Amino acid sequence: MRLGEEIQALPRCPGRQSVTPVVRVVAAVLRDAAGRVLIAQRPPGKHMAGYWEFPGGKISAGESSVQAVTRELAEELGVTVHRCHPLLQLRHDYPDRVVELEVFVVDDYGGQPCALEAQALRWVAAAQLGAQGLLPADRPIVEALNAAAGGQDISASNSASNSASMR
Repeated sequence: MRLGEEIQALPRCPGRQSVTPVVRVVAAVLRDAAGRVLIAQRPPGKHMAGYWEFPGGKISAGESSVQAVTRELAEELGVTVHRCHPLLQLRHDYPDRVVELEVFVVDDYGGQPCALEAQALRWVAAAQLGAQGLLPADRPIVEALNAAAGGQDISASNSASNSASMR
């Protein structure tokens, strides 16, 4: 550009909308010795507070999905993941964000889950999950669990240290 040249302002593109942030998260299906599934309630102050969800959280930069689910369960619940496998991947569009969710079934874990982040926890029979006020993004997980249960037993074979159940 030369001194004295005129700069032309470009018009904004009509109809162009702001970019919706994409949040990559993991969730885990944990079962107790009775086959119940653990869910956690989102605390006040968080996005979608009051809804119930499968435990998990955001994937950090440079972290694999398995590393993220292992870290999140240790931080939130105090359990150590020994073995897990993928259940499904999904994308859910909320009005203010897009959630890309990777869901794992935890086949074996050590320790007894406890609420390390002061969240409410509940063990629920798999057949009752649909009535628990789950996050919209988590509802397909229930469908996947129901479909998997129709074809095979997906209950976790946890170590002996998990035989006691939370109430």
